[in-house]
Amino acid sequence: MADRFLELSGRDRLDALQVASSASARPVYLLEKDVWVVWALEALFGGPFGSSLVFKGGTSLSKAYGAIGRFSEDVDLTYDINAIAPDLITSSPDWLPATRSQADRWTREIRKRLPEWVQQKALLEVESALRSRGLPAHARAEDDKIHIEYDPLESGPSYVRPAVTLEFGARSDGQPCATHEVVCDAAKHFPRLVFPSASPRVMSVERTFWEKATAIHVFCAQGAVPERAARHWYDLASLYEAGYVASAIAGRAIAKRVASEKQLFFREKDANRVVIDYGAAVEGNLRLIPTEGAFGQLSKDYQDMLEGGLLLTDAIPFSRLIERCRLIEQEANA
Repeated sequence: MADRFLELSGRDRLDALQVASSASARPVYLLEKDVWVVWALEALFGGPFGSSLVFKGGTSLSKAYGAIGRFSEDVDLTYDINAIAPDLITSSPDWLPATRSQADRWTREIRKRLPEWVQQKALLEVESALRSRGLPAHARAEDDKIHIEYDPLESGPSYVRPAVTLEFGARSDGQPCATHEVVCDAAKHFPRLVFPSASPRVMSVERTFWEKATAIHVFCAQGAVPERAARHWYDLASLYEAGYVASAIAGRAIAKRVASEKQLFFREKDANRVVIDYGAAVEGNLRLIPTEGAFGQLSKDYQDMLEGGLLLTDAIPFSRLIERCRLIEQEANA
């Protein structure tokens, strides 16, 4: 019977990852964190509520589609609004609230229910999975997040924490999505070892593109780039080079759906305190290039990401990153 990687001794796990590191030119600390990312997906989507979850974000682009060459540390998930709030959406044919006031009421209710579900359902499922196999990690809940913390076999830079954060949202149905296989990066080097694997429902690349593009639009409108946000620009540039952007831009129905949901549930104001119009953004007014001080913030955050060793392929120079995003902006607005 093949051994399970996570049930080996610490010394044997380290030896295996050092071999995989030499073969792949990826540091041990990233290979180890990747194992825990996949394990988390295995635990969640193999659980009783897996059919109501959708895996999304940069980690899905990397692990499910191989569309970006970046190690994405954490896991973004949508818990289907139909599962958490069926009583709220019974009168909405496309599940969206009919009015702004209704959307506010839904938001208040979901903000109350989601942390309760995370604490009472999702966390217990993760803790049970860890405990049943005696795995060397522990989990804790914080609002709508679960942090799976492990003792690293090898220390990495401060930018890469020895923990996997599962961040849940519940103001969407996560559509369109499809099931994809997800495996550990180190697994191919050890066919006789059993590594975690998962079959999550994964948000489409086209929707993820518009989720990220509209997030960047907000940062540009506000004139500030938050810490660790450079990954969104990198992901768009990578999707452009991988040939996904054309189909994403052609998917205007998806763009409008994302805009409608964000306008109702995620209202933001620009630097002048004016409410941002997501509908206008996806209909010819998308902004992907920050100005003035925000440009410098983006450059520094991107450099921090590079120094953290999170790129699994050759790094895109910052100038090329901006050039690609400028082209995407032009094509999206054409």
